[in-house]
Amino acid sequence: MIATARKAGRALAKDFREVANLQVSVTGASDFVARADMHADKVVKEELLAARPTYGYLAAESAEIEGKDPTRRWIVDAMVGVTNFQHGMPHYAVTIALEHKGEIIAGVIYDAAQDECFFAEKGQGAWMNETRMRVSGRRSLSDCVFATGLPSAGRSDLPQALTDLAQLLPVSSGVRNLGAAALDMAYVAAGRVDGFWGRRLQLWDVAAGMIIVKEAGGFSEPIQPGGDVLQDGTVIAANDQVFAPFCKIIRKGS
Repeated sequence: MIATARKAGRALAKDFREVANLQVSVTGASDFVARADMHADKVVKEELLAARPTYGYLAAESAEIEGKDPTRRWIVDAMVGVTNFQHGMPHYAVTIALEHKGEIIAGVIYDAAQDECFFAEKGQGAWMNETRMRVSGRRSLSDCVFATGLPSAGRSDLPQALTDLAQLLPVSSGVRNLGAAALDMAYVAAGRVDGFWGRRLQLWDVAAGMIIVKEAGGFSEPIQPGGDVLQDGTVIAANDQVFAPFCKIIRKGS
């Protein structure tokens, strides 16, 4: 998984260097970025299915493949942070998760721009390259920085996002909209941000991040208690110290 993510990430990094030259064109970099995304997805798909041909495959950029082994499935997004990539901002990633019998058991999130590979396997801890990761130890919401994704034009969930911000900003050290949900979750695991919440997410946005946060000592749940993160597209994640009060605030406005 790590080798595959790095291979796809190198392809993205090479294409990213061309994006800045395309910003002055009428259509911008959108067509080029779409091709880069598809190429990275092709790299990941070929590598993973060659290594484990019986596994299922679910990805952002291609049709789902039902594997001969119904208990195992790859969950992939070859370019998290497409809008960042398109605008020449070096904050994007390749994300790969492995699901076994409905449970995520391994995940990799590779930030090619920074050459940072976040990964975890069930029971083996969470790592960034050669360094063991641990969620932050901050205990007070007033000391915490949180991350989320804010709605783009045309989305109906803007009022909900504004409610969330109105609830959280007055009691925290701030909120960051970094534009790549998988990296937000990796940053929770690394202690760079103290919590993350998101709505209208896809399975591949959060699958790898969930196991990485868990193995780093944090918690993640669906925003609505009793829901299913992998099914309803919402997630809230944080360190073990502020998870409960953070959940209370976000759920209060839901």
